[in-house]
Amino acid sequence: MKVRPLHDRMVVRRVEEKSTAKSGLIIPDSAKEKPQHGEVLAVGNGKFLENGTRLALDVKVGDRILFGKYSGSEIKLDGEEVLILREDEILAVLA
Repeated sequence: MKVRPLHDRMVVRRVEEKSTAKSGLIIPDSAKEKPQHGEVLAVGNGKFLENGTRLALDVKVGDRILFGKYSGSEIKLDGEEVLILREDEILAVLA
């Protein structure tokens, strides 16, 4: 399914972390926290300012980002859980 987020929103897929600890122990799914970084799948056209101009987003499709623990709205697209975030919920872009 194709999704085009509106304005300053974006669709993000969480990047799964390793399920093994440094000591070699396997961490069960129930004990894992959800990752707070992901990959941008789709972005909106930008935010409208009060003077009517559109401000383009700083992130683009394919960027890896960090976001807050409780940021965004979780939805399912084609059986995959993704997040819809606003640009101001992004903490950093990973290089």
